[in-house]
Amino acid sequence: MTTLQDSPGHTTLPESTATELLIDGQWRPAQDGETFDDLHPATGQLLARVAAATAADVDDAVRAARAQLDGDWGATPGTIRGQVLNRVAELIERDSDTLARLEALDIGKPVGQPSMLDIPNAAATFRHFAGWADKITGQTIPTAGYFGQPTLSYTVREPVGVIGAIVPWNTPLMIAAWKLAPALAAGNTLVVKPPEDAPLSILHLGRLLSEAGVPDGVVNIVPGLGQVAGDALTKHPGVDKISFTGSPLVGRIIGRTAAENFTRVTLELGGKSPQIILADADVDAAINGTAMGLFFNQGEVCAAGTRVLVHRSLYDQVVEGLAAAANAQVLGDPLAESTTMGALVSARQRDSVMSYIEAGKREGARVVAGGEPIDGDGFFVRPTIFADASNDMTIAREEIFGPVGTVIPFDDIDEALAIANDTEYGLAASIWTRDISYAHTLAGKVRAGAVWVNGWAAIDPALPWGGMKASGIGRELGQAGIDANTEEKVITVVL
Repeated sequence: MTTLQDSPGHTTLPESTATELLIDGQWRPAQDGETFDDLHPATGQLLARVAAATAADVDDAVRAARAQLDGDWGATPGTIRGQVLNRVAELIERDSDTLARLEALDIGKPVGQPSMLDIPNAAATFRHFAGWADKITGQTIPTAGYFGQPTLSYTVREPVGVIGAIVPWNTPLMIAAWKLAPALAAGNTLVVKPPEDAPLSILHLGRLLSEAGVPDGVVNIVPGLGQVAGDALTKHPGVDKISFTGSPLVGRIIGRTAAENFTRVTLELGGKSPQIILADADVDAAINGTAMGLFFNQGEVCAAGTRVLVHRSLYDQVVEGLAAAANAQVLGDPLAESTTMGALVSARQRDSVMSYIEAGKREGARVVAGGEPIDGDGFFVRPTIFADASNDMTIAREEIFGPVGTVIPFDDIDEALAIANDTEYGLAASIWTRDISYAHTLAGKVRAGAVWVNGWAAIDPALPWGGMKASGIGRELGQAGIDANTEEKVITVVL
């Protein structure tokens, strides 16, 4: 049975936690003085009141970003930009304890998880793209000439311009780094809209950017409500690109809105990722890795491997192992060392996840772990495993964004592939096998932007990230992240 610790008492934020807007290098309240409440998921208590940006605030932020694009930052050479980004990485590492605490309190995740993954990845991302900053080059292209005269034709890559970055609440610091670092390396300026459910780590990052030497106005941070600040940013004619990570529902709205101004978009829109366990898999490794893909960050992960496809010969063993992993979780205070799973980010998200669990029961899936609500303070959900499920059930079709796994049997590799691809999503997949031929064959045929063999979430700043189908448009990170944040210009000289 999953253990639930006593709920923590009132939890104090780090001293001088940032809660205001950062516009043109100045911390300030919203123009109308409005704020929104940021709650601690483990208790439901108020953590902070955060400034809620108005459309006028967003306009100020865009104007500040445009001035720097046309001014000092636009004239800053790549070598200097790289030095600044390296300094950001160093400061993230210096403040890692503060950032981990902010994420644990704001999101509900156990504090060890951002310390282990999110914060090191954020620092590594800034460091990786610091190395790119002075290496963004074009090419010389020979042609047949121009009306009999020779020509010299070459390309250059220039910044896209002012980028609106809209960040989700599940891993805000890491994903903010994914959007900021390549954009800054390429010479862009940004307006960042943090998530209203978890804005605090990004606001602290704003302080580190200023300390690192990012000039005032290059990065502006406008916390606020999506229907106000997010909408204003998406519609603003001074924004050249929107980079959004979130749900397909909101992604479609942003795509339609951005089309009005021909604003470029990069959209990462979640998934329903399969984890395929073949008959020859190392079963213990597969169970442990699959459980991580289900329960890490309370299952609030876009690449969560929530459809567990298991060869029938291993089915009972895997179901039993995943049920044991679910029952072994310790839920409670995200700052307690014994906690292995925190609360979901909000009451709204808890209720949504519970509605999916009830749907699974109604549609005939068998609960082998969890499945029951948790009474009391905080937004906790017991980690839940469904067995005897089929791929047409709601719990196998829709992104739940919580600690819920659906285990589905298959009889051969063709059936596994058919089930894996029978989804509107295409973000990631895991394959568990000892057979390298099967690994490459399946990896080549699964419709997903990232495929991991004998592991889950093997991410790195050097590797492009993004999905197919309803999982989004475009890529972040790697060289693809540079390409996505630059425009290619061709110049031809008639000699």
